[in-house]
Amino acid sequence: MTADDSFGRLDDDDYPAYTMGRAAEMLGTTQGFLRALGEHRLITPLRSAGGHRRYSRYQLRIAARAREIVDQGTPIEAACRIVILEDQLEEAQRINAEYRRAAESVNPTAAA
Repeated sequence: MTADDSFGRLDDDDYPAYTMGRAAEMLGTTQGFLRALGEHRLITPLRSAGGHRRYSRYQLRIAARAREIVDQGTPIEAACRIVILEDQLEEAQRINAEYRRAAESVNPTAAA
């Protein structure tokens, strides 16, 4: 990958740009917390060529939400499950909205 290719990834939410240390620092948490999220299968960091964990912005948002829930006193296992369910609900709502728009474009009177 050239430097020019790398700049194109700056806006990619799924690009694993952050090391574990930087991710923990950004979230105000520990590296152990990030490892625990991986153990509970909430996020699976990609690995660098040297085997180091790398996190994307999307994964950091998921980890930040889990941290909020844990900070409220919820055990980490339950927090991970809650975040997974929230993510699934959001995706289902997005798909439903797409189906509604598609149905309305085929039959505009059905929306009334």
